[in-house]
Parts: sequence; structure tokens; C-alpha cells
Amino acid sequence: MSDEKYKILLVDDEVDILEFISYNLEKEGFKVYTAQNGAEAIKIAEKKLPHLIILDVMMPEMDGIAACEEMRKIPALQGSIIAFLTARGEDYSQIAGFEAGADDYITKPIRPKVLVSRVKALLKRTGSSSTAAAAPVENSNTVTIGDLVIDKERYLIKMSNEEMVLPRKEFELLSLLVSKPGKVFTREEIYYSVWGDNVVVGDRTIDVHIRKLREKIGNDHIKTLKGIGYKFVE
Repeated sequence: MSDEKYKILLVDDEVDILEFISYNLEKEGFKVYTAQNGAEAIKIAEKKLPHLIILDVMMPEMDGIAACEEMRKIPALQGSIIAFLTARGEDYSQIAGFEAGADDYITKPIRPKVLVSRVKALLKRTGSSSTAAAAPVENSNTVTIGDLVIDKERYLIKMSNEEMVLPRKEFELLSLLVSKPGKVFTREEIYYSVWGDNVVVGDRTIDVHIRKLREKIGNDHIKTLKGIGYKFVE
């Protein structure tokens, strides 16, 4: 897909930042939409279905964390990449963002060329390469293993007949582990398969996503091998 076909939603309550980022992305051929608070962003996202949503954390009416949580409940937005704008050193914002369902973060201030490179790297993940490992059964949209059913088309899982929509990266991480039950996936394998080798994420990113998955499917299915990685067991 060429850049001009990608849709990006920018959300920030500071007009100067919106204008600065919009200008640099539109100059590269991206279609850019803007919003100044989380509530407005949700309405635009549902209507425009952007490939990438860049959210500021602190905003009036509805902040970025709350907006991200609400967006991740909307099935039509499960394919959208969500990244937070955070100041350098704001580890708490990055962790809160991942827990809300974000895929990544962009630190500010940021130079225009670096910004464009980060955006292009994020958009590469909207293709099939980041989800290829999530298909243990080639020609099926669902995978059943024990009491867990994974719907790859709708980013849904079903446990004991209860359906849950997962944030994109939680879904991809679970799908990776389920693709080979019993296999120990190292942290490096997980980083590469779920986030890609051109994306830098924090040391606690995997741990946060594993904890969120365990909260939803229970502690019995995902086992930790200390210092090595994780595996899925039935």
C-alpha cells in the first residue's frame, strides 16, 4: 500500500503539536485526521477507520488512556495500530498505555524525519507480516485448543462460551503462543514475531501483555520459564 492510502488520526489538545505533526505527515502523502480530545477521537475513528492512531496521554474531556481502552472495545478498530505520544522518561505513561491496549509509543519532542520514520515503521505492522505466526490451521478463521477458541478474523477469543475482544498485540501474542502448544518461545522470538525487528519496545512490554492475557484467560494456560520466555499449555 502506498503512503497516500494510509489514514492517520492524530489526537492532542495542543493545536501547535497537531499542526506540526499533520504538516510533516501530509507532506509525505498520508491522509491525516485530527481530534483534540479522546471523545472526539473515538467518533472520528469509528467513522474513518484509520490505520494508525497517535494519542496524547493528557487531554481534557477524555484522556488518551481512556480513549484507547474504548477504541479497543470496537471490533472495527481492532486492526488499527495505536501509539501514544509520551515525554522522554515517562515510563508510567508507557506502561499505562500498553495496559490500555496500545501497540507502541512515540517519545516527544521528536524531529520531523524521525517522526516520519517511526510512523512508516508502525504502518508496516498493519500488513500480514506481523500476524503470520498466528495461523496454526491454514485455511480456518478459528483455532480451538482445549477450552479456548480463537477467532482470527474478529480478534475474538471465547472461554467457557464467554466472548472477549482482545487488543491487537495481546491477540497476536496469544496466537503466537497457541500456534505451538508446549513450545517455549524466548523473549527475543516474541519481540520479533509480535512487534517486529524494526521496533524498539520497553523491557516490561511483554510482561505487561502476558499479565493482561492471564487476567482474561486465567493463569493456567501461560507458563513462565524464568529467564527464558513463555509457553502455552492446555
